[in-house]
Amino acid sequence: MSNMLSLCSPDDRERLANMVTQFHAEEELPTTDTERAAGIDILFSGEMQAAAWLIGPKSSPVGYIIVSFGFCMAIGGREALIDEIWIRPSVRGRGMGSQCLMAIMKELAKMDVQRVNLDVAADNPKAKMLYEKLGFRTHERYQRMSRRL
Repeated sequence: MSNMLSLCSPDDRERLANMVTQFHAEEELPTTDTERAAGIDILFSGEMQAAAWLIGPKSSPVGYIIVSFGFCMAIGGREALIDEIWIRPSVRGRGMGSQCLMAIMKELAKMDVQRVNLDVAADNPKAKMLYEKLGFRTHERYQRMSRRL
């Protein structure tokens, strides 16, 4: 794996939790400490097909990326969802986001992932430009819909 990314292990739980909390606060996501802790617990439980990577030096990461895996008949195999990607505001704009996404896409290709999906906030044109520069495209025909259970 790239020097930029290191796969999270349960030992990274607290580091990851702190960054997830910062990201959710920044995005004004209505999550609770309990919900975030439950998500991190299941991420490391081995029950889910998902993984997290730290961005930057493992001893003092500057961000993280969480990816979940699924299947899509229309593409004939595995797909991945970049669930969250976050880089500390103080180090943004230095190309780390692009480098991280290129590195994770190489890793996902090795895992026989056929398509990578992500969501982008409609009010975040910088992120949308970055994703488009890396080849991500908005679906013309389909929109993602969700329902919380």
